[in-house]
Amino acid sequence: MEKNETEKIDRLDRKILDIISKNARTPFKDVAEACGVSRAAIHQRVQRLIETNVIVGSGYHINPKVLGYSSCTYIGIKLERGSMYKEVVPQLEKIPEIVEINYTTGPYTILIKLYSKDNEHLMELLNDKIQEIGGVTETETMISLRTSLKREIPIDSVDFETII
Repeated sequence: MEKNETEKIDRLDRKILDIISKNARTPFKDVAEACGVSRAAIHQRVQRLIETNVIVGSGYHINPKVLGYSSCTYIGIKLERGSMYKEVVPQLEKIPEIVEINYTTGPYTILIKLYSKDNEHLMELLNDKIQEIGGVTETETMISLRTSLKREIPIDSVDFETII
């Protein structure tokens, strides 16, 4: 985002972002009422926030457990060379159980998040898919026992004036 786009983020935009980041399904009429403006104004503001990439993505979050994926796992992956990232990522993207891929600093080149149905399924993903990708030299598996917090960045703590 360019500086001139962030300068357009005013108090009303912040209030809109605060409301919809807590519940994206809040009807625009309710957002408009809370902000003291028309529904059309909210619609226009949200559309502009989408076009300027302040708001990215939307949709529903699906509970993996309801679909039979009882285990959430983070896997640290070491590569022969960090530059192999661009060849390895497309291979990881082919594994539908992987929901997040991060290029990282520290002991791992890549950190992924995936869901598996059980430990046997996890072992199959690790042994038959992930560890078979060329360039992968080592993996470390960390099973999440519970997600205690998952949230968006708080809008009131963002200084939009300093974003470039």
